[in-house]
Amino acid sequence: MDTRQLRTFVTVVERGSFSQAAEVLGVTQPAVSLAIRALEARLGERLLDRSGRRVAPTQAGLAVLARAQRMLAIELELTDAVRAQAGTLTGRLEVGSSTGPGARLLPRLLVAFRRAYPEVEVAMRIDATQTVIDRVVAREVEIGVVGAERPGRNLVFEPFCADEIVLALPAGHPAAGTTITIDELLAMPIVVQQEGSGVRSIVERALRAAGVRPRDLDVVAELGLQESAATAVEEGLGVSFTSRAAIAREIELGVLAEARVEGLDVRRSYVVVRSSAREPSRLTQAFLSFARDQLAARE
Repeated sequence: MDTRQLRTFVTVVERGSFSQAAEVLGVTQPAVSLAIRALEARLGERLLDRSGRRVAPTQAGLAVLARAQRMLAIELELTDAVRAQAGTLTGRLEVGSSTGPGARLLPRLLVAFRRAYPEVEVAMRIDATQTVIDRVVAREVEIGVVGAERPGRNLVFEPFCADEIVLALPAGHPAAGTTITIDELLAMPIVVQQEGSGVRSIVERALRAAGVRPRDLDVVAELGLQESAATAVEEGLGVSFTSRAAIAREIELGVLAEARVEGLDVRRSYVVVRSSAREPSRLTQAFLSFARDQLAARE
């Protein structure tokens, strides 16, 4: 059985589209169609229903899907076992990340890991928390590091490291380095991050617990993720809640300042998200172990 055909089939089902599957796999759409036709011809069954807006598995396709996923997991285990026997650590490590850990923390860890294992290729893609989780579900990346958990089937969330959410201020702001009251916060122009942001979800939950409705804030802009919001703060548009890890360098350089809000002790843990349907590869396990050792050494 050609596992490339199985991987193509699984990706089409997970993405619900031949074109999206082609993009994920890095091949052309005709190549995806050819692989599916070849698999259907070999099994003598129609595996995909192409009549709707989204491609969906037929009954035969559902039976193939579960078994194909198991075979692909076994293939990954076999590859890891051979590499382990050879005593080498090679391959491509791709990590999804939300903006908090992706701004400074993860790049430093990935660079250090690459120096320790020069035969490993590292890559990172930054998205909103929910998008990172969606990419893990779609098997586009094996793991993601995000700032908030989201309910979901077949997902595992594991602690990675701690973070604090602070109020980012323009340099020279009168509240820089202080703790302000809720009333003072409500009088400030606020820049918020987009829906789906881990920081926004956590802050809104903390505000409600403190008896403040998010709509009571004086929101002057909703600007994407943390870097966009931080840029708006730097330009003097307002203040914004953000991960301290994401703006630590800007604070050191005096580009931004920070404050805390009385009654809002907003701390969180960055977490690793992965699929519960398969064990992490040897390369991923090695990176997570390396990263946690590096983080522990900094404490």
